[in-house]
Amino acid sequence: MAGIPVDGTAFAVFDMQELTADSFDAALQSAGDELAVVFFWGLDCFNCEIAKKAMLAQPDAIRALGLRWFHSNVYEHRDLGRRFVLHGVPTWFFFHRGKRLGRATGWHGLAQFEAAVAAAREKIRAAGAGTPGIGRSA
Repeated sequence: MAGIPVDGTAFAVFDMQELTADSFDAALQSAGDELAVVFFWGLDCFNCEIAKKAMLAQPDAIRALGLRWFHSNVYEHRDLGRRFVLHGVPTWFFFHRGKRLGRATGWHGLAQFEAAVAAAREKIRAAGAGTPGIGRSA
């Protein structure tokens, strides 16, 4: 599939790093304390293209979410699709320090995506509130 052209505009605009099964875990660790999101997509996936175009139509709002972006074509990297039990694409998984926090399946608009990001950030905050020295004011 590597020889088939893919519109990578969204990948470039949002500085999405491509992931394979071999690079997945190390790449997520490289995000450190940033909220990481992996955009799972597939070649010739109509809904994936709709999602990319919708994101490109509002780049400032997408950037304002403050995410560290990654992407993977699960039609090419089927082992990742199996690992995350994907039943369809597009799907976004949120991670913090390598720990999976949640997912968003399908593009249902910016407001719902923002809600998924907020839910992931709340999980980070809640985990930090329970740990002395993390997430608490001195």
